[in-house]
Amino acid sequence: MIDPAFLDTPLYRCEGLETDLGCAVSIKLETANPVRSFKARGTEVVTSLLAGNHSPAVVCASAGNLGQALAWSGRGRGLDVTVVASRLAPAVKLDRIRALDARLELVDGDIEAARERAAAIARQDGIRLVEDSLDLETCEGAGTIGLELVDTVSSFDAVLIALGGGAMATGVGQVLKACAPEVEVICVQPLGAPAMTRSWHQRRVVTTDSIDTIADGVAGRRPIPAVLDDLLVVADDAVLVKEASIIAGMRILLDRAGLVVEPSAALGVAAILEDRDRFAGRHVVTIVCGSNVDMDAYHRWVGVTPDHRP
Repeated sequence: MIDPAFLDTPLYRCEGLETDLGCAVSIKLETANPVRSFKARGTEVVTSLLAGNHSPAVVCASAGNLGQALAWSGRGRGLDVTVVASRLAPAVKLDRIRALDARLELVDGDIEAARERAAAIARQDGIRLVEDSLDLETCEGAGTIGLELVDTVSSFDAVLIALGGGAMATGVGQVLKACAPEVEVICVQPLGAPAMTRSWHQRRVVTTDSIDTIADGVAGRRPIPAVLDDLLVVADDAVLVKEASIIAGMRILLDRAGLVVEPSAALGVAAILEDRDRFAGRHVVTIVCGSNVDMDAYHRWVGVTPDHRP
């Protein structure tokens, strides 16, 4: 059901990080696949079911990575894919969606506006709307990361999971609570996009009026109530991190691990940087969830000078 290209991604102890972070760190590298993010684990499940039911078309709203994944999975199964995204989404993500033969519709506003438009298209055209985190298939796909963690790592104390809509956190969390309940499931979100974390702490949906973070992949304002309910069951904690820590995490992943990542993928490292005492002496897994990043912006953030081009 899920193309093997997206399964059994690299998982390894990264000793280069440990001097900076003060704990044992293993990386689950979800960027080593055709769409450079974990999202295709879920879209592979969705599109295989749709193709089996002879459904011809599908639509989703995306900050960029889900759209790429759905376009890739849909193209391979002969589906007509429409992706709705904000005009403010990184150009590198939008260009890749187009390159994968999806129809891309851009809207003013943020991901919440894109969600509203995608829902309208689904109603008007009578096609399947893929709602990331709400649709069980997206969470089941992400849950395969958790299965690989428990099958591969002999023991670890905590897993740090980037928190946006909640598919990865709830999917991985469900598996760990069933198979390795002693592992602490910690969700990490930017301080500039705190809605789901605030909702988790207050045990009710909390929305925000605006977003102010470079971590575009996790920048939602309106948590889905059903997803929050699931998150309350499987997450042991949810923390917020500063933009400076996200950038520092990206720089450390480049310098110590040789990894170019998008901001959302550095949230786990950022959480360790902000609370070293909490993780000292522990074995922590961080899921590096995406590497679709605008390189000009990346160079500005991490202070790397791009190579001169002819």
